[in-house]
Amino acid sequence: MKFGKRLKHQMQETLPSWRDKFLSYDHLKKLVRLISSAPAMLIGKSGKAKAQFLYVLNNEIDKFNAFFMEREEDFIIRHEGLRQRIRKVTDTWGPNDSHSSKIMYENEVGKLRKDIVDLHGEMVLLVNYSNINYTGLAKILKKYDKRTGALLRLPFIQEILEQPFFTTDLISKLVKECEGTINTVFPVEEEEERKIEVREAMTVTGEGIFRNTVVALLTMQEIRRGSSTYSKYSLPPINLPADLDIIRLVQLNPSIPIV
Repeated sequence: MKFGKRLKHQMQETLPSWRDKFLSYDHLKKLVRLISSAPAMLIGKSGKAKAQFLYVLNNEIDKFNAFFMEREEDFIIRHEGLRQRIRKVTDTWGPNDSHSSKIMYENEVGKLRKDIVDLHGEMVLLVNYSNINYTGLAKILKKYDKRTGALLRLPFIQEILEQPFFTTDLISKLVKECEGTINTVFPVEEEEERKIEVREAMTVTGEGIFRNTVVALLTMQEIRRGSSTYSKYSLPPINLPADLDIIRLVQLNPSIPIV
């Protein structure tokens, strides 16, 4: 699958409010074609197209940064709010409470688990957002250099590596903390019960955050796989466990290589 089609598919599988925040890949590709196809005598036209390409490219990066930082701040606040709720629930009732409040405790735990899973899913989507937009920028810059003979890609990517939207260390850390919280604070003791939870979550159609998370994980695995063209500017490959429940239990089409 060509990257443009993969990007469109990813935009369809993300949250509706995120869809206009992704790279304007087709528009940039049209500008590259316009620049490379301009006859030699139309230097002015080609120059305007180059200026437009750079203008759009820089605006896209500003868009990524603004959106990423806004979501990151929101996730930090929500993560801390969940931590406070967990402390309150465990301090107020505790898992071994044998009084009537145990029902209230179990209800609160259920709500917390859902909110943690939702937050975890949205943060995975944000990491994927960073990955796929970086990949798109690298690909469009490669096309630009190939079509024009310029050497824009490497210096531009060096700048991109310093941009906020590319820096996902904090979000990745919060993702791991959410996973640890689910496994240690609110473990599901029975394996079959855990599988049932996953299946029930996957039955949500449309814009279900759980399904979107699965698609994002598979997309990240695909675009970050190792290849013969791997360089210091390539994203490192990731490998998802083959028996990971959210991968194994969802019936998705086999992944298609991006070329």
